[in-house]
Amino acid sequence: MSDSGLKIVEGTALSARQKKDLLNRLARIEGQLRGVQKLIALAAEPSDCDAVAQQMAAARKALDRSFVQLLTNCIVNQSDNAQDLMQAQAGAGRLAAMLDKFA
Repeated sequence: MSDSGLKIVEGTALSARQKKDLLNRLARIEGQLRGVQKLIALAAEPSDCDAVAQQMAAARKALDRSFVQLLTNCIVNQSDNAQDLMQAQAGAGRLAAMLDKFA
């Protein structure tokens, strides 16, 4: 079990270390979002919206960095695990489609 209580499954998509790193990042983002919720609940003055916006932007950037880390890990792992050029090209095609769909 990892610190988050999730069982890390062995596989070729991501290493156990990569999964743990991503889960830790997501746990920090989760904490940021809980903080944003508290800021919203306590907002009383117009200037409080600046603090909320700043924290929301920080959480969004952190999530974007996690997405990039995920893709980077996938690229490295797929190229390392490819048996031949055709398999590497197929993996690159899947990653390109993922970027097109989600980025």
